[in-house]
Amino acid sequence: MKLIVGLGNPGRLYSNSRHNIGFMAVKALAAKNKVTLKRGLFGSSLTARLKLGNHTVLLVQPLTFMNLSGSGIKPLLKKHKLALVDLLVICDDMDLELGVLRLRPEGSSGGHKGLDSVIHSLGTKEFARLRIGVGRPSERTDAADYVLAPFKRIDLEKIEGVIDSAVSCAESWITQGLSEAMNNYNKRS
Repeated sequence: MKLIVGLGNPGRLYSNSRHNIGFMAVKALAAKNKVTLKRGLFGSSLTARLKLGNHTVLLVQPLTFMNLSGSGIKPLLKKHKLALVDLLVICDDMDLELGVLRLRPEGSSGGHKGLDSVIHSLGTKEFARLRIGVGRPSERTDAADYVLAPFKRIDLEKIEGVIDSAVSCAESWITQGLSEAMNNYNKRS
């Protein structure tokens, strides 16, 4: 079994924000595979199971806010007896240009509060993460305001393509493994 966790903030207020691109990717992966995300473990997340090739995959959207995203991941790994190599976390990244994907086997949080929470909860940086570039705000815009704001109308068409690429990357990670997915997707989309 594989576990894919998309990071974001619950609620309609944040649904189309840059910070929720991890949620968007997981939701798109669920839709592509015709499964529905529903309340899961103790109501702290939305989950869906799907089959992809010979693999069973559990998709997760934590319903805690971004800064507490990690609290529900460790119990899921333990419950399903999964190793860290079976985990992929998907999140936004301001240090990447809009549309750029970066899949890594491990690493720091880079200042991302959701990844900080996951690292703290798991006690390690050694888990795969797919970062989706959302670009940097202008110097006049606060970073928190920027990631919590919805995408600009002009960017929406590009975002659809980025989400499609992120879904394909996650599917490649599931079926072909981390190295192959990195080779195919760590470039501009």
